[in-house]
Amino acid sequence: MEPVVRVKSGSKFEDLYKFSRLVKVDNWIYSSNTAGRNYQTREISSHTSEQAHQALSNLEKSLASLGAKLSDVVRFHVSVATPDDLDPVLKAIADRVGANDPAHTIAIGPLPQPEMKLELAIIAYKRDPNVPDVVHSITV
Repeated sequence: MEPVVRVKSGSKFEDLYKFSRLVKVDNWIYSSNTAGRNYQTREISSHTSEQAHQALSNLEKSLASLGAKLSDVVRFHVSVATPDDLDPVLKAIADRVGANDPAHTIAIGPLPQPEMKLELAIIAYKRDPNVPDVVHSITV
């Protein structure tokens, strides 16, 4: 069994509230909620689409530290402040995950800070690159 790996982004809140940006257990990767704030500049756009792409970039960078990518995501938990914010977030996700069609869970309601339009959390499965990807689509 592999050790548990914790990825930190450098946020003071990770130490204060004892959490990690990502936690990897075997081939599974779990993220904390990730906002659309640029972690280096601390800036956050007022546009939902830009926040969504920034949140995806934040997740992408964290995943890369474990050799994974957005196409490894099998589930998104999407939290948006208002129903109007949902479409731009889902479009940003669709633009960035490629042919991967992950499961989605959606929550609409207040977020921790008034400037935040969204938070994203993911579950990813880092595949063995030596095993071919077999995709089965089932319509129910």
